[in-house]
Amino acid sequence: MESNQKQHCRKKTYTKVGFELKLFIIDQIQNGQISTNFAAKKYNVPRSSIDYWIKKYSTLDQKKKAMSKQDEIKKLKEKIAELEFVKDFQQDIIADMELITGVDMSKKSLPKTLADEIQKKKQNRLKENG
Repeated sequence: MESNQKQHCRKKTYTKVGFELKLFIIDQIQNGQISTNFAAKKYNVPRSSIDYWIKKYSTLDQKKKAMSKQDEIKKLKEKIAELEFVKDFQQDIIADMELITGVDMSKKSLPKTLADEIQKKKQNRLKENG
């Protein structure tokens, strides 16, 4: 071989990586099991590709988490509204029973804030009925 003859740089060939393997590699890196450099060597993948996957799929994961959090918030708000309705209904019944029987059950058996709410309901009922 002549010394002035250029040696051809061989471009490294890489294998195509499937979606599942990409997620597996990302998971290993993000859990601290392997480094990006080690993953690139082990799976014969360019580091830049791994960095791209991490950026791409972590934002996808964040979007999924954000969506699930929005769904969770929506469900919790619905549950709160339902429980507020039930509480209001129960307080109406207690207020009516106290007016009929003349016994202040709520003061004896409920926390002060709830008993106060029932007392307000009774006062409103008395004003409504004269």
